[in-house]
Amino acid sequence: MYRYAQKLPRLLRSLLLLTLMTATSAQAADRIDLIIDTDPGADDVVALLLALASPQELNVLALTTVAGNVRLDKTSRNARLAREWAGREEVPVYAGAPKPLMRTPIYADNIHGKEGMAGVTVYEPQKGLAKGNAVDYLIDTLKTARPHSITIAMLGPQTNLALALIQAPEIVEGIKEVVIMGGAHFNGGNITPVAEFNLFADPQAAEVVLKSGVKLTYLPLDVTHKILTSDARLKQIAALNNGAGKRVGDILNEYIKADMEHYGIPGGPVHDATVIAYLLKPELFSGRAVNVVIDSREGPTFGQTIVDWYDGLKAPKNAVWIESGDAQGFFDLLTQRLARLK
Repeated sequence: MYRYAQKLPRLLRSLLLLTLMTATSAQAADRIDLIIDTDPGADDVVALLLALASPQELNVLALTTVAGNVRLDKTSRNARLAREWAGREEVPVYAGAPKPLMRTPIYADNIHGKEGMAGVTVYEPQKGLAKGNAVDYLIDTLKTARPHSITIAMLGPQTNLALALIQAPEIVEGIKEVVIMGGAHFNGGNITPVAEFNLFADPQAAEVVLKSGVKLTYLPLDVTHKILTSDARLKQIAALNNGAGKRVGDILNEYIKADMEHYGIPGGPVHDATVIAYLLKPELFSGRAVNVVIDSREGPTFGQTIVDWYDGLKAPKNAVWIESGDAQGFFDLLTQRLARLK
């Protein structure tokens, strides 16, 4: 384009170059500065590959890891594996909290496998962790960020961000939005009859984040259980015939078995990847602003998200609750982005 521009009259050439520079600047301005807090986990790995394959829209500043689906050492290794598989080794990975704020740690290795990624072989990635702790990274980065400029995708228990907010509550000024995979209302829970795993794993941390006043968007089981795999959708991923498509296919084929059997559904959800899809294409999803309360009391409702969907309490709306999404649109987006990887 610049070579052809040299043949144009000077004024026209200047206008063309200015237009190109403006378009480039606008594209850069539209990118989301993003920190992904994660506990990989099969669906987390799919989410990370989707995010790291989308550099035009998502400026991934770092991955911060937390104990959740498996122990911290394993979630940190799996995050680095996803980074390696995406060819994005320049993105730092910081290890964070090894346990919840208050409760006894729980894991979901019965669903994700002992290493957190059933269906594929795991190994030690070539590049190690970044020096420092995830909580310190969050504090330092958000303190120095432009006001309301950084989005945080929360794919696991919210322990890291809660610890950062407890130590430095002023970091809320640097946060644009926190987008959370977690909670359940209409669907019911997946770890207890009413609680979703990420909230159940550390409800006290989720309360800290909820009460901080940051802009919150929840993608709960209500929506993730509507965005299910199918034979046709898995075949479109397999048809990519690249390493990323094979890995994701192998992961999903193993990961979805438990949910399909437990719920009696024809496919399985890819929970955490819906957060990244929401950031990339929010038009695929719908929901509404609601009041959310998290139950952290010991008892049968521990970890429940209580959602005033119909505004019966007339309480302040403190979160956006995503309730439905375009399943085929999600899998088309995922397939398109995986095609960019090796």
